[in-house]
Amino acid sequence: MREVEQYKDKHFIGRNARLLNEWMSIDERYMHNPEVSYIIRKRNAEGLPVVYEVVFNIRSFCGVEEPDANGLQRPLFHDEFIMRINIPNNYPGVDSRLEFKFLSKTATGIEIPHPWHPNIRYFGDFAGLVCLNTNACGSYTDLSFYINRVVSYLKFEKYHALNTPPYPQDNKVAEWVLDQAEPNGWIKELQEYHTSHKQ
Repeated sequence: MREVEQYKDKHFIGRNARLLNEWMSIDERYMHNPEVSYIIRKRNAEGLPVVYEVVFNIRSFCGVEEPDANGLQRPLFHDEFIMRINIPNNYPGVDSRLEFKFLSKTATGIEIPHPWHPNIRYFGDFAGLVCLNTNACGSYTDLSFYINRVVSYLKFEKYHALNTPPYPQDNKVAEWVLDQAEPNGWIKELQEYHTSHKQ
C-alpha cells in the first residue's frame, strides 16, 4: 500500500484537505513515471506534506562550456535535477506564494547542477528559482500541473527567452538561447532526443 492511501479515509477540512488532494494528485500522476519521483521533506502536525523534493531523471542543459575561438558556448548536459517545493502556511489562499526552486546539492551534500533554462534563475542569490504563475496555483491548478510544466521546461518543449512579458527569469541564459542555442540547433537536438526516448 502506498503511504498516501493511509490518509484517504481521514476526514480533513480546509487547508489539510487541499494538502491531501495535492499529495494524492502527485502520487497518482508520477507513481509509474520513470522520469519523475518525489520525496517528502517536511510535514505538518497531521502528517501531510508541506515540503517536497521532486527528482527529475531528465536529460537537459545544465550550463555552457567556455567560449571557443568563435565565441560559441556549447551546452553542457546533466541527467538528474532536484527541485524543492515549499508550501506556505496560507496555501491555498490567493496571496500564498509557493516556491519552486532547484537545488545545487542533494540531501547528502553531493553537488549537482541545476538547469540552464531562461525561465529558471541560474545566477545570483535566487539561483534555481523557477518562474511559474504560482498565483493561479491553489485556485485553478494543482502542484502536479506545475511539476509537469517543469518537465516541459527541462525538455525545452516550453521556454520564453524574448525580452517581453512574462519575461525570462535569467537574462543571460535567455541571451544564449536566442543568440546561440536556437541558431545552432541545440534546442532542436534536445527536443529530438526526448522525442526519440519517449517512455
